[in-house]
Amino acid sequence: MKNKKISSFIISFCLFSLLLLSSCTPQPPSRFEGAQQESISAGNKNTAVDKNAVKGATFNQFFPSNSGEYERIFTQEKGGFVQAKLKKNGEDLATLAIFDTISNPSAKDDFKNSTDKINGFPAVQKGSNSTAVLVGDRYQVSIRSSNNDFGIEERKEWLSKFDLNSLSKVK
Repeated sequence: MKNKKISSFIISFCLFSLLLLSSCTPQPPSRFEGAQQESISAGNKNTAVDKNAVKGATFNQFFPSNSGEYERIFTQEKGGFVQAKLKKNGEDLATLAIFDTISNPSAKDDFKNSTDKINGFPAVQKGSNSTAVLVGDRYQVSIRSSNNDFGIEERKEWLSKFDLNSLSKVK
């Protein structure tokens, strides 16, 4: 009888311990936390947002629409910034973004000596996998490749699909 009580106690203790340990296990991040983490690791860390920055949701209408096998999925939206993934048949091709440079005016410096233009706006290559355009001397529209098959020409083509002229009129 004494062995049965000890066995019951040990089993109860083990079950209680398992329950306690499983309740302390960290949960995986939500898709929004994951997008925020991705944004931080991409270099958007500790950027103060100017109080006059355009609301991020305002930019959504200027992105290229989904078409055919291409899908645009918004991943982050905050004051002065919107980001979306471009996918083809479910595979990530690139990250699309619009940034209000009012929060970081030095971001416009890259475009001062630009000789390349997309839809009449100055364009630059940023590293080997990113292309950007400065719209209305305020908004930086950029595409960063996440697939080796999505090169400079594809980035330029997709930048031209943004509604850059309408974006340039946003105040």
